[in-house]
Amino acid sequence: MTTPALKEWPLWEVFVRSKQGLEHKHCGSLHASDAQHALQMARDVYTRRQEGVSIWVVPSATITASAPDDKGEFFEPAGDKIYRHPTFYEIPDEVGHM
Repeated sequence: MTTPALKEWPLWEVFVRSKQGLEHKHCGSLHASDAQHALQMARDVYTRRQEGVSIWVVPSATITASAPDDKGEFFEPAGDKIYRHPTFYEIPDEVGHM
């Protein structure tokens, strides 16, 4: 039985949470035959020095991302939503730095 070429396996995105971190960070991609295989390969490739405490692998094909051309629509604040930026009142001096 022949194994499919590495490039024919699905592409997986790898996220690792370090011992000091609270969040998972994207650290790279790899090809693997299935989720368990991707976890094992991610452990071997991205946590060689035992720096991770948790690994996530996500099929690249299932990730939906915003388009760079849509950045204004996604990330610029809407002018009609004044509650997002409380600039319409003054903070009393007693409150201190916020």
